[in-house]
Amino acid sequence: MIAKETSTAWWLLLAAWLVALVSSLAVLFVGEVMGQTPCVLCWFQRAFMFPLAVILALACYRSDFAVWLYAVPLAAIGALIALWHTLLYVGLIPEPIVPCSATGPSCAGDNMTILGGLPLPLLAFIAFSSIIVLLVIVRQNQRLPS
Repeated sequence: MIAKETSTAWWLLLAAWLVALVSSLAVLFVGEVMGQTPCVLCWFQRAFMFPLAVILALACYRSDFAVWLYAVPLAAIGALIALWHTLLYVGLIPEPIVPCSATGPSCAGDNMTILGGLPLPLLAFIAFSSIIVLLVIVRQNQRLPS
């Protein structure tokens, strides 16, 4: 039974790492290949996603199921930034997208959407939230010392 719990936790940890890795590679593709310069809020989101890809990879390699202790705070801060950015993007916060101004890079254009109109900040929020959910499940599957 313990081996099954450990196996499940490891697969969930791997899934969290894959979300972080794919997210990191996707924003690098958008920035470097497609030539879309990220705005300030996008940079802040990257600052929290890139370390998650490294931390979660190491946690998978070492089967470190206590990674949630330091990965969840990173993902939570990134999720809050992405949520704020999404709310600015869709106009639910009555403030113009200041970091995405006309003088610098902008996330307000149609070229910053993917998959039929999903804005990149929303996808970042979904990625951070997915990582948090997966790590919370890893924590719940983790065997506590008796």
